[in-house]
Amino acid sequence: MQCHYYDASLCRSCSLILTPYAQQLEGKQNDARKLMAPWPGIEWLAPVASAETGFRNKAKLVVGGSVQEPKLGILSRDGASVDLSDCQLYTAPVADTFPVLKELISRAGLTPYSVARRKGELKNILVTASEAGELLIRFVLRSKKLLVPIRRELDWLHTQLPQLAVLSINLLREHIALVEGDEEIILSERQTLPMQVNDLTLHLRPQSFFQTNTAVSAALYRQGQEWVKESQPNTLWDLYCGVGGFALHAAQVMPEEAKVTGIEISPEAIESARRAVAEYDLTGIEFSAQDARAYALESGQVPDLLVLNPPRRGLGPELSTWIEASGIERVIYSSCNLATMVKDLHQMPSMQAVKGRVMDMFPHSSHYETIVLLERY
Repeated sequence: MQCHYYDASLCRSCSLILTPYAQQLEGKQNDARKLMAPWPGIEWLAPVASAETGFRNKAKLVVGGSVQEPKLGILSRDGASVDLSDCQLYTAPVADTFPVLKELISRAGLTPYSVARRKGELKNILVTASEAGELLIRFVLRSKKLLVPIRRELDWLHTQLPQLAVLSINLLREHIALVEGDEEIILSERQTLPMQVNDLTLHLRPQSFFQTNTAVSAALYRQGQEWVKESQPNTLWDLYCGVGGFALHAAQVMPEEAKVTGIEISPEAIESARRAVAEYDLTGIEFSAQDARAYALESGQVPDLLVLNPPRRGLGPELSTWIEASGIERVIYSSCNLATMVKDLHQMPSMQAVKGRVMDMFPHSSHYETIVLLERY
């Protein structure tokens, strides 16, 4: 794929962009096989490919430049603002917001934050689009100073972006290398963005996590659902459940009296998952905002099947050791960092990886998602 940002050395995030996509996919499959070599009996299913462009459903944009000439993109290594608003990776609904957001910055006088000078107010803009084209937009501010000018332009913004569903302000007061802070102020009447995934509508609140690539996420959930259907467990835990993608898909294919429990530390994500439960009038499925490790270690119970989708750091030795001692027969482990999954699996010598699949959530980079089925032997 040709990219003028890469050619000009302005952005090198897509480190594999010069490699033909088929070779990228083959390389990721080979990397997964190499990392999982300690489990030689694994059956590798065909990798799930992504679209090469227009696949990112979200943009995390650093705001730079000036009020008159704002830039939306990243910071270079020397702290300079690099405008990436012509990036080919974003879906059309996301990309179409960029010129409107730039005009809003100028109209409302939203002063970009300067990392070098530690001055200014608008740090980042976060945009997420659903498959239907609806938008969730978040302005990450240093303080509440820009609340009034942003509110003043709400009617104009809705006119320019009629598909805008959720609008919020996030406060990141500290001078710190984070994308967002803890405090959220929702300015819109609606509070969730419906995300259609397969035949389910998941709900995304401003501080909830959702996978970057909707099409590959759908394939990921279908794969997990297929393995759940084969197992027919009476009880299932989905640890690190996010907005409930795996749990809700699992509930569709489990026995009528089965029980599904989703655990996620983010209250925002749990509220999103509970909304889906209410909309579909589901029974036998519960979501709770708790620490996944603590829940497993302290519950005194063991499910028939365990679904894991931890952050990049993995499970860690304590939870991995608990799984090893638990007697759980089957585990579905989805990871965006296979190296940490391998570390966890070494803490579970009784579990054998029997099936695996590479999900290319992040084309043109070395990153990928892997889902693995583990069975006790």
